[in-house]
Amino acid sequence: MRPRESATSSAVENRIGYRFANPRLLTQALTHASAASQPSATYERLEFLGDRVLALVVADMLLSAFPAASEGELARRLTALVRNESCAAVALALGFGEAIHLGAGEQQSGGRTKAAILGDVCEAVIGAIYQDGGLDPARRFVETNWASRLTATTTLQDAKTALQEWAQGRGLNAPLYTIVSRTGPEHAPRFTVEARIAGFAAAGGEGGSRREAEQNAASMMLIREGVWKAEHRG
Repeated sequence: MRPRESATSSAVENRIGYRFANPRLLTQALTHASAASQPSATYERLEFLGDRVLALVVADMLLSAFPAASEGELARRLTALVRNESCAAVALALGFGEAIHLGAGEQQSGGRTKAAILGDVCEAVIGAIYQDGGLDPARRFVETNWASRLTATTTLQDAKTALQEWAQGRGLNAPLYTIVSRTGPEHAPRFTVEARIAGFAAAGGEGGSRREAEQNAASMMLIREGVWKAEHRG
């Protein structure tokens, strides 16, 4: 491991409260495909694992927190808590963006603040903790960073309004929203949108509709600029 990578990994370990017996797992969890020498060196496999670990732990937390809730309510809460945008908010709060290993092109295009990448890295870190130390430390990480979200009021529907009011309060122009990409079939599209305000870095968001993606992008910018806390993501 190179000195810079070692320093970066140590900083991340301090933030997450876990020391890796095999630090290469953390390095892998922080490595985007654009910076990897081969596919197996990226975070993608760990993300696959971390996604399942996160769902398991959060499902268990929900059963304890809402003993009278129906299966439908639990499923809706689980979906909101483990979606990419929620993971991205956790990654943003823990400063993962500055630690991600990116290729030059991805770095120049703002990869460190893209919700899709941040969310994936957060899940990969969970997967890395699980592989390194087992379920107990992975559970502690999830409980520490998701506990306050279980009962947090969902404010997704108000993000665009909140961002516009914040911008106007600072004498700035209203936010602009641009569709970066649309993927998936017609019956199940996936939108990626960037929210932009002059003088600030763009913030990205994803969703199953343009409106949802715009709300998520606005929410990410509010969190990044310190207007909202990560718990707002619900």
